[in-house]
Amino acid sequence: MLQHFSFKPMFENKQLHGWTFSFFYKQSRYNGDYHPDGKIEWKDSHPPDEETVKKMIHELMLFHVYD
Repeated sequence: MLQHFSFKPMFENKQLHGWTFSFFYKQSRYNGDYHPDGKIEWKDSHPPDEETVKKMIHELMLFHVYD
């Protein structure tokens, strides 16, 4: 489970889409960029089970951004 998930727009101009996000997973902090096409770019390191985490991020972004 992701803890303390937060995101904010990448650009001040709200017409340009893209978000930066951060969260804790298994006692480690991760952050990256979420692009409008669903592509995720990790900033520092990848979580150990990356595909599972990506699914959780996609669900959260769909709920919070595209709702």
